[in-house]
Amino acid sequence: MEIVKIPLIIERGEGKVLWGRVEYNGNLITDFANSIPELEEKIKILLFDFEELNPDNIQFEHQFDIYSLFQRFDFLKISTVAEHAGMNPGLLRQYVSGAKNPSEEQAKKIERTLHKLAQELQKASIFTS
Repeated sequence: MEIVKIPLIIERGEGKVLWGRVEYNGNLITDFANSIPELEEKIKILLFDFEELNPDNIQFEHQFDIYSLFQRFDFLKISTVAEHAGMNPGLLRQYVSGAKNPSEEQAKKIERTLHKLAQELQKASIFTS
């Protein structure tokens, strides 16, 4: 069977709840959960119920808001990411907490910084002596 790649938009709901949404065949499918794996599972069940898609053949392409991104990659230090992005760490913390929302320009700046850091990590190698 062919893998179906579907964009899954993940964003903060009330409290620490995550909301997810996909659009498939013109239908908007949404649900919420406490974690990304739980959210993926629930959305896959809905895609099976409404669209008869085999859950084993679904691959999600994640699109995060700032809060859900830092929840998913909880090993990232907000202050370090902010420093690499040339922004105030307090401002990035406000974005992550949901107290403020970044502009599209600020969001792209954070995204570019994360991609640059990921490229640097890919080049890193570890050796033993």
